Amino acid sequence: MSTSPTYDPATIEPKWQEYWLTNKSFAAVDLDGSREKLYVLDMFPYPSGAGLHVGHPEGYTATDIFCRYKRMKGYNVLHTMGWDAFGLPAEQYAMQTNTHPSVTTQKNVDNFRRQIRAFGFSYDWDREINTTDPGYYKWTQWIFCQLYKKGLAYIDEVAVNWCPALGTVLANEEVINGRSERGDHPVIRKPMKQWMLKITAYAERLLADIDTVDWPEGIKEQQRNWIGKSIGGEVDFAVAGRSETIRVYTTRPDTLFGATYMVLSPEHELVATITTPEQRAAVVAYQEAAAKKSDLDRAEAKDKTGVFTGAYAINPVNGQQIPIWISDYVLISYGTGAIMAVPAHDTRDFAFAQTFGLPIICIMEPDAKAAEAEGVAVADVLAGKACWPGDGAMINSANAEVSLNGLPKAQAIDTIVAWLEKQGIGTKAVNYKLRDWLFSRQRYWGEPFPVAHMEDGSIKLLDEELPVLLPEMEEFAPSGTGESPLANAKDWLDYTDPATGMKGRRETNTMPQWAGSCWYYLRYIDPKNTEAGWESAKEKYWMPVDLYVGGAEHAVLHLLYARFWHKVLFDCGCVSTKEPFQRLVNQGMILGLSYKDARGALVPNDLVEERDGNFVHKDTGETLTEFPAKMSKSLRNVVNPDEIVARYGADAFRLYEMFMGPLTAMKPWQTKGVDGVYRFLHKAWRMIVGQDGELSPEISDAPMTAEQERLLHQTIQKVDEDTNNLSFNTAISQMMIFVNEFSKASQRNRAAIEAFVQLLAPYAPHMGEELWQLLGHGTSLTHEPYPVYDAAKTKASEVEIVVQVLGKPKARLMMPADAGTAAMEAIALADDKVQAALAGKSVVKVITVPGRLVNIVAK
Repeated sequence: MSTSPTYDPATIEPKWQEYWLTNKSFAAVDLDGSREKLYVLDMFPYPSGAGLHVGHPEGYTATDIFCRYKRMKGYNVLHTMGWDAFGLPAEQYAMQTNTHPSVTTQKNVDNFRRQIRAFGFSYDWDREINTTDPGYYKWTQWIFCQLYKKGLAYIDEVAVNWCPALGTVLANEEVINGRSERGDHPVIRKPMKQWMLKITAYAERLLADIDTVDWPEGIKEQQRNWIGKSIGGEVDFAVAGRSETIRVYTTRPDTLFGATYMVLSPEHELVATITTPEQRAAVVAYQEAAAKKSDLDRAEAKDKTGVFTGAYAINPVNGQQIPIWISDYVLISYGTGAIMAVPAHDTRDFAFAQTFGLPIICIMEPDAKAAEAEGVAVADVLAGKACWPGDGAMINSANAEVSLNGLPKAQAIDTIVAWLEKQGIGTKAVNYKLRDWLFSRQRYWGEPFPVAHMEDGSIKLLDEELPVLLPEMEEFAPSGTGESPLANAKDWLDYTDPATGMKGRRETNTMPQWAGSCWYYLRYIDPKNTEAGWESAKEKYWMPVDLYVGGAEHAVLHLLYARFWHKVLFDCGCVSTKEPFQRLVNQGMILGLSYKDARGALVPNDLVEERDGNFVHKDTGETLTEFPAKMSKSLRNVVNPDEIVARYGADAFRLYEMFMGPLTAMKPWQTKGVDGVYRFLHKAWRMIVGQDGELSPEISDAPMTAEQERLLHQTIQKVDEDTNNLSFNTAISQMMIFVNEFSKASQRNRAAIEAFVQLLAPYAPHMGEELWQLLGHGTSLTHEPYPVYDAAKTKASEVEIVVQVLGKPKARLMMPADAGTAAMEAIALADDKVQAALAGKSVVKVITVPGRLVNIVAK
């Protein structure tokens, strides 16, 4: 056969994409006991209207190279793609245009699929899934039913972002500085009944099992911090003059003697009960103000605010009355929503006490050297004029029954907890920052809950009626009551129990977008099964996922939620592994080029032009500074991959993204950089293809030179090892060295060229297939055995050694690669140039570095 005499990706790439699709070249084989399995997973995308930008395919390209490589190594590879397609943007677009979200979603999915196929990714497209497909979300609903049956799904009253003007609940990302993103209306925090998932019941297992997986340590640490395990004590404070008690959780019960006031979250259930009439107006006003802030805003606020309730608590260790305040720096979601404040030894408490003139009592004397190192005067700490958050010698911490004075921290904690337990007013406790998962959304475009609220007050699980389908609706505007638009679907809303005839009302909330992504890796295993979410035998064969690649931005929520669901399914006997993802790799972000003026103001890329080698503002002519930044629509620096593929081809795009730097590193995109790998592909093409489009006449069975044979085996070894280690940039560098050297040869050994094409194929698969066919092979090289190197042939028989005299190079000599110290020394001293440099001198010492250097010291 023949091909184009010049490299023409626009011709060969569609040809091979159609071939792969038609021949199902990348189909994974279930239950194949003859080969080792490999399950490689990409974080599947949300199909937005904007389509892919050049950052999206980075991880997909990396996994595709790895999968193609492993197929050639004999593995049975499962690698496929799907769509995380429920989501807020489609619903917002539906409200604006009166277009059903399913229409928008399908259009976006089709565009994403077109773009992804254009890269030649080796997906098993017969396993494609879509979370909005009723055949998929039937099993999402089924998993919810299992959660409910195990007591892990329940309804609770939770504060949400309520916008009265819009008549709807808003997601956190729709609220900016306490106002709605759409319309700029005020948003308040309002308690509403929501579905919750009891992820806290799995906190300890989620924490312990993170050590069993091969994940980046930074990701593991983020999960540990999110779970936030701490060991301390719970202490009951009686409210003076009342019957109520307030329980607090503290990691430092040994500091109880320093507690001089108490702070409740504004949402704490006892605030309304204990507030005095004189303080009620101020307290209510503060609560209303706090309701307009997010938890993040409250936690990060530098200025401490608060209001005195008028009530007092009794410090249980000394009987002193301490004032009870409310402040938004205490969150109802952590601990008990109440804290004992020890201002002498907590920086937040200290700032609050200083602001409001509250007592500060030191109960830990810092070590003088430690205090000096922190720039703190011990005398100021003792006088309550400075805060010491570190450890120190316990002081001022005794009553008639217990003394902590002089005790080390651990012993002091054990002593006070034992005393509290004896008094019946406290206990040792483990606490987690992790909160139960708010699982409701007041949206239309999401999975319906498979439940009905019956007229007798019971909840009926509709697990025999799955899937519970979304009703067809023409209006997607909010209900105005805080319920989702489903509250307007009157015919759908009414439910009658087919067994008893009892009336009920379907749940109007829908599940969050996280739901479908919690288990999609299991559906890939058995995507067309109508009787179960997956077949047990197939799950046991494929699981766990061997390699999961995606962005670090999913370090906590998606990965934690998926791990939680998987552990529940493990407990139900539905999966065979405790963890879903054995190895995790985060690709680095690809940045766009951005510009700023002398004031630091950002300038959109469409207002920038190049003049005389400088970047200037198109309108003002001001010189601008170029810098890498995250791609965004506002900066006009988003690069469309369709344009790059049309100009250079998919293979060049793939190579450039992998050649930019290490996979896990952050890298700036520069379109002109694609030129380099594009030239490399052209050079590789010319090395193999003759001017007539036939195989180059310079390719023959003529034997290789020793140098060519060594380079071939070095290249096979380097590309093999680097591809296996996901070090794609250095593998490409080695292939470039091979092409540079072999292109110079008048005769190119056919076996060496075929091996090179096999090495190149995972990286530039379209070119690889075309060249493989030109080399006379009638089948795809998808499953061709990967080239094997001979370690002995990677080593040179001779190496060049630099010979120095008194540290200055005097000769470069070829020596046997395995020459020892004595041989190297003898060869160096026998050289004429070295002897001339040593004339009139005596050799004091000879230093040799095998394979590299001989340094002669003389005087």
